[in-house]
Parts: sequence; C-alpha cells; structure tokens
Amino acid sequence: MRRNLEYPFTMTKVRKLKAGQTVSLAGRIFTGRDRLHKLLSDGGKSPVDLANGALYHSGPVVIRRDGAWLVRAAGPTTSMRQERYMASVIEQHHVRVIIGKGGMGEGTRLACAKFGCVYLQVVGGAGVVLADTVKQVAGVHFLREFGEAEAMWELVVKGLKAVVTIDAHGRSLHKKVKISSRRALTRVLR
Repeated sequence: MRRNLEYPFTMTKVRKLKAGQTVSLAGRIFTGRDRLHKLLSDGGKSPVDLANGALYHSGPVVIRRDGAWLVRAAGPTTSMRQERYMASVIEQHHVRVIIGKGGMGEGTRLACAKFGCVYLQVVGGAGVVLADTVKQVAGVHFLREFGEAEAMWELVVKGLKAVVTIDAHGRSLHKKVKISSRRALTRVLR
C-alpha cells in the first residue's frame, strides 16, 4: 500500500515508514549534488532551512521561459557519491528525506536510524516522467557559483513516487539484497 508523504517531512511522519514501502511525495524538496553536499558537510550555511526537508540527488534539466524556470528532466543521480557527506548533512541540517538512486552506505544507514531520516529510491532513466511531478520551481540557489546542474533547486512536487529502501529504524533493502546475493553466489560457485 502506497503512503502519501507531505512536506514538512517531520520525524513522526518518517518514523512510520518501513523499508520496502512505496510512497508518493508532495510539497517542497531541494536538489543537491556533490558541491552542495560538500559545502553543507564542511559546515557551510544552507540558503534554506533543511530541517524536516528532503534532499534529492538530482541535477535537473531546466529551461527559462517567460521569466519562469521549467523542469524538463528531473532524474536521480547516483546517491553513493554523497556517502562521505551524508551522515554529517543529516545530523547538522536535520534532513528527514534523501531521494536518489542506487542506495547509500552504512554511514548513511546508521545516521538515518540515529537522527530519523529515510532514503527513498526513484527510478533512474525516467527523468522526463519524474519532471512531470514538478509543479513549480520555487527558487534556485548557488546558480552562479555551482552552475545549473549543481545548483540547489527548490522544487514543489506532487505524486513523486519512490520506494523506502532505508528506513528511519536502520532497516535497509540494500543490505538485504547484498546478503541474499552473496548467498546465491556462494551456491552457484559450489
């Protein structure tokens, strides 16, 4: 059964989610890639309050038309690139939701359990379909400093579908898949 998850993404809301559950997100989310995560992890100030917010590992394709930004593609980027920063960002900025593809590592899993955060996986390769869930670009930060792909985009989404693959209790589908894959490989190699 799919759960609706609306911004603000409070600890109470995310603690109810379980690994393997499908969610539909609505409200404000913020994109972030390598440069933003490094800045935030190193103690840099966020231009927005990320408490009870979501960071989406994405560099959306945007165009400017009639003074407004329009998102043409909003696919996820590989989350594991942010692993070295993620636990620190969760702790310092009280982020409750991380969205991306490919999963995260043990440091992020432990931070999710300790600080009340979830990792949501969206489908890679579906950037145009995911862009249809973006109802508004509410703002952009670090555009001049980082460029369009690395800028922090404030997106208002509705109906962004994802799967909880790390929950706020530390349960991880990635860990389960790794264990079962090892078992299967051991059987095959015997």
